[in-house]
Amino acid sequence: MRFWQQAASWQDFAALSRGMASSEEALRRKLWRRILREAASLPFLEELLTAHYCAFDRHTPLYVKAVLVGALVYFVVPGHLVPKIPKYFSMVGLADDAAVLGAAVKAVSSHIKPEHREAARRRIARLRGYAPSRP
Repeated sequence: MRFWQQAASWQDFAALSRGMASSEEALRRKLWRRILREAASLPFLEELLTAHYCAFDRHTPLYVKAVLVGALVYFVVPGHLVPKIPKYFSMVGLADDAAVLGAAVKAVSSHIKPEHREAARRRIARLRGYAPSRP
């Protein structure tokens, strides 16, 4: 039997590619669920989200926003993009991020409102799958 006689039909190829696309989409969904689940397990996630909600509240004073956004940027930006940070900090892991965030939150704690903390708790509950997300 010759090669072209053994080859699958275009219908078989189309079915295979559709199956691969659906498998890829399922893999993508599983990956993002895992990423969100891992993010939801950060020990200082509530403080991180509280800082976020306070920093982006339009009633928060500018100097408080500057402090909190600085701490958030420190958490988000990888160490290799900030050249002035000593290399030994990378071995510390999330401890330095938690320390910077904790210091920033403590410095501006009088401006953090219960609404900011409640919004952070609701978001964490959605991330962890405890509450349905809003439409």
